[in-house]
Amino acid sequence: MSKAIISPSVLASDLSNLAQECKRMIHSGADWLHMDVMDGNFVPNITMGAPILSCVRDNVPEIFMDCHMMVANPEQWVPEIAQAGGKSYTFHLEATKEPEQLIELIHSHKMLAGVAISPETPSSAITSSLGSSADLLLVMTVRPGRGGQKFMPECLEKVKDLRQRFPTTNIQVDGGVGAGNACQCAQAGSNVLVAGTAIFGSKDPKTTIQEMRTSVNEEIASAAAKK
Repeated sequence: MSKAIISPSVLASDLSNLAQECKRMIHSGADWLHMDVMDGNFVPNITMGAPILSCVRDNVPEIFMDCHMMVANPEQWVPEIAQAGGKSYTFHLEATKEPEQLIELIHSHKMLAGVAISPETPSSAITSSLGSSADLLLVMTVRPGRGGQKFMPECLEKVKDLRQRFPTTNIQVDGGVGAGNACQCAQAGSNVLVAGTAIFGSKDPKTTIQEMRTSVNEEIASAAAKK
């Protein structure tokens, strides 16, 4: 398994003070910042786009923007997100008919390529060739498009399957994740944890991030010891 990566979701932050919120998370130990881009089409909500990401990049130059593209035409936005400073570009498998070509496009713009699946999509939809070409596989543990939903533990079976098939790939979980269930996610095989209110709403985000990281690192060590 790859290293532990904690990626707080800025959708749960004080969006009126976004740059400072991102800096606060970085100072608290966050590895990435998870940027939810929603178009009001693929999902019902509309959030941020490339202009906002550009402002964040200019004010927080050290940031790694983990861009989760909940959009109906993910091919359209690759150049703009890359220019805005996106470091990873995760699209939904349900939103494209040519995922492998899209991964090539993302890579050509010098970003990591991620493939996300919603709760209704089986992990088998990620084929061996697709999973091998992606840098990150995202299993949604809530339905995409709205924050504050309850964690769906049944989705972790998909994480287990993906970890068995892609042992060295970053596998991310997003939705209702926090220190309380980070261990479950890690045991299933996830090494990249996205958390919104659990981190931004914490009185001590540094401790919360460290607790989540420890859960993943302990599982990585346990898995390595069994080999």
